[in-house]
Amino acid sequence: MRIEDIDKNLKPQGLPEGVELQYFDVREEPLKVFGLMYEDDSFCRMPDAVAKATSQGVYALHEHCAGGRVTFATDSKYVAIVCHVRSIGKMPHFSTIGSAGFDLYEGNVFRCSFFPPYDYNDGYSASYAFTDNSKLRNLLINFPLYTAVESLYIGIEKGASLKAYNPYRDLPPIVYYGSSITQGGCASRPGNAYQAKISRELSVDHINLGFSGNAKGEDVMAEYIASLPMSALVMDYDHNAPSAQHLKDTHERFYRIIREKNPDLPIVFATAPDFHHRPEVYAPRRAVIMENYVRLCAEGDKNLYFVDGASFYQNTDYAYCTVDGCHPNDCGFYHMALAFLPTLRKILK
Repeated sequence: MRIEDIDKNLKPQGLPEGVELQYFDVREEPLKVFGLMYEDDSFCRMPDAVAKATSQGVYALHEHCAGGRVTFATDSKYVAIVCHVRSIGKMPHFSTIGSAGFDLYEGNVFRCSFFPPYDYNDGYSASYAFTDNSKLRNLLINFPLYTAVESLYIGIEKGASLKAYNPYRDLPPIVYYGSSITQGGCASRPGNAYQAKISRELSVDHINLGFSGNAKGEDVMAEYIASLPMSALVMDYDHNAPSAQHLKDTHERFYRIIREKNPDLPIVFATAPDFHHRPEVYAPRRAVIMENYVRLCAEGDKNLYFVDGASFYQNTDYAYCTVDGCHPNDCGFYHMALAFLPTLRKILK
């Protein structure tokens, strides 16, 4: 027997019965997609050609829609999604809602998760019904963190209004570059990744360039990032550098490629959050990044910042912050967001 057969609260919510819905492609106005582009019949986080030139791993992961969002306003009581996917990130230690689901916010208030049936393989539909009075609502739906989405359609009641909604200040996005932790593993749902919370708190757009196991500080990636309009860059690839020596070989060079084209860009150096779990591994790596920060500041860089991963889980029990000693759960991501927020608030004034 399936658990949803005896507990309806755990049953995926399909489309509402007896309600006539009309559907809209999220790529068409007045809907607006943030954090993603569209190439080769799929959403993606960077151009195919750049991803392929970086590494096979980055190419395989660049279609994962981490950090993607769609926004709109409607007075419909019902909101539904129909999605089709190219690949699905199913992992034993990762919530399916986080890796393959969507979640819905009204303003900054979480409303629901759109989660797939356990055995789905190429797409699904789901819906949510607001229980209070009909009114124009500002809505945001986060894309899944570890799934390639080919198409997404938003359903609302026939005759309901659909308008544009932009929750962000008139600023370029914050760009985050890093590992599986940057990509969002293992948040229980997409809106709990640390960048999503920061985005809601600061009302600023963001681009997630986290590549699970494949953020190695490659020159081609630095050159691509250097070409992007940004309010700030968070360099957080400590976890994926194979060694402290690899960080010595790549970290400062990665920074300099970006700084050459962006002399006034605020750049944040970050270190691994699970420092206290394996200090013998992460202390030498942390030292490389910290030494780079101190030296470059001494050389005169006034737009360089340091956020210490060793401080992320302070004042809480580390055991509550990860699923496997490495990847943050929701508690871990919450503390990561709190650690980054003071620096990013200062940068964005």
